[in-house]
Amino acid sequence: MNIESSLQIIAVKAIKKLYEINIDNVEIQYTRTDFEGDLTIVVFPLLKLLKTNPFELANSLGNYIVENEKSFTSFNVVSGFLNIVVSDRYYLKHFNAIKNEDNFGFVKPTSNDCTMVEYSSPNTNKPLHLGHIRNNLLGYSVAQILKASGRNVLKTQIINDRGIHICKSMLAWLKFGAGETPESASIKGDKLVGKYYVLFDKEYKNQIKSLIENGSSEQDAKKNAPILIQAQEMLLLWESGDKETVKLWETMNGWVYKGFEETYKNLGVDFDNYYYESNTYLLGKEFINEGLNKNIFYKKEDGSVWCDLTKEGLDEKIVLRSDGTAVYMTQDIGTAIQRVKDFPNINSMIYTVGNEQDYHFKVLFLILKKLGFKWSESLNHLSYGMVDLPSGKMKSREGTVVDADDLLVEMINTAQEISSELGKLEDLDQEEKNNVFEAIGKGALKYFILKVDPKKRILFDPKESVDFQGNTGPFIQYSYVRIQAILRKVDSVSNDNYTGSLDTKEKELIKQLLNFPIVIQNAANTQSPALVANYVYDLVKLFNSFYQSLPILKTSFEDRKIFRLQLSKSVSYTIKNALDLLGVGVVQRM
Repeated sequence: MNIESSLQIIAVKAIKKLYEINIDNVEIQYTRTDFEGDLTIVVFPLLKLLKTNPFELANSLGNYIVENEKSFTSFNVVSGFLNIVVSDRYYLKHFNAIKNEDNFGFVKPTSNDCTMVEYSSPNTNKPLHLGHIRNNLLGYSVAQILKASGRNVLKTQIINDRGIHICKSMLAWLKFGAGETPESASIKGDKLVGKYYVLFDKEYKNQIKSLIENGSSEQDAKKNAPILIQAQEMLLLWESGDKETVKLWETMNGWVYKGFEETYKNLGVDFDNYYYESNTYLLGKEFINEGLNKNIFYKKEDGSVWCDLTKEGLDEKIVLRSDGTAVYMTQDIGTAIQRVKDFPNINSMIYTVGNEQDYHFKVLFLILKKLGFKWSESLNHLSYGMVDLPSGKMKSREGTVVDADDLLVEMINTAQEISSELGKLEDLDQEEKNNVFEAIGKGALKYFILKVDPKKRILFDPKESVDFQGNTGPFIQYSYVRIQAILRKVDSVSNDNYTGSLDTKEKELIKQLLNFPIVIQNAANTQSPALVANYVYDLVKLFNSFYQSLPILKTSFEDRKIFRLQLSKSVSYTIKNALDLLGVGVVQRM
């Protein structure tokens, strides 16, 4: 039982004893740092039930709690807030119980139920970019946090490997590629295919301009551009199974998959399985036909199929085009159904997708509910804000995106530049230095993105993210390195339990360590790695204050030296584990 629960129980008991009133709970907060105390009971809400003034109520409660529960040693009252001091004995007891746990806060699953987390889910017509990086880091971190909270997790993605956007790259390669391959061009396959997606868009715009100059309206020109019509025809050929079209599709997608895997490896994310739109859209079509028979969907005169959601406060949503080809909603319906078929123990699914698709997922979940799937109520959209650059928002069609691979290289180079200026790696060989540069650069990127609440937009600045001061990945990594340097100066750390008094700095560190399990559970429930990121930043700040204020190795008392080494070691475990939940690595030297 944690200390908040202990205080909750004794406070409820005190009110029953002193005032003969039964209540379920009291409001408990952490005491503000400018007041003495560890936990604070807010007495104002109780005044509605008890005919007394806040000062008298707080004093009565405080006296009862201190007299009847040894974990609490004293109290003070400030403007109706009852500040309770927790005993050193309590903190030492709980610290001694966890000081040797290198995975404190992590919980093992107690059931076979599983949460599936979808992230990345790219289109196979371009390489991954900065926006994909936030998606991957967020989805991967949420999966890691859910695992640590005691849940079985499956990490997956749906690869959008079919559709008009794929055909655009294929058609442009046929027109302008002259047989170019990743090998002949010495370029990653995803970048090569992305190059032709951009070429298609340029040619499309040129054709629109030409049609307008020849008298077409802009709207007609956009519909009747020859290259767009050819792409639409190619999509029909693909859906009909045309051998040449399918062969080209397989070849170019193969180039992209190889490129994606290289990026995922560099980014440090992985997946347990994959789904492909080219497989699941057919299942989606089956259920749309079933929905037509049940009057869940209806056909318009042009043959397109729609779902009317106006009674639910939404609008009408197309689920099948007039030519019979699928839309995104088609494949998303099929994918969700297929996943539950494949893994019957799934009790929730999390879709990591940008907030531009908020409406799409409201519609998807509602359609699945209309189709009669009870599990649709356990679907969640992990919606996140876009990533902006100083120059503005990224646009894939115009080829102005920040490429994920290029950004990773830039981050590592920036880390190397800053680390070299600090001059603390001279005695490492080049391979060791490169490992440090990679850990710092990638760690800076991951931490910068994940420390922000998922719902907020991010203005990403690579230079700012690699700063060794402030709320950054390198600052936290450096604190871990500092602790390792301290621990290397002793042969071993004794396991003796400390029984003396605690300095305020020591007490604050233990309090923060003991909060880690709560932070993990809260981060899992809210699907917010930012809670973990900001927790470990606060932990590091507390440790640095402790380090600057109190001698560790040079204290005159052996029992204090051992205790402070134990405390430092436990902090290092927690830093490492918290960073691991964010996908951030640690190093021994910086």
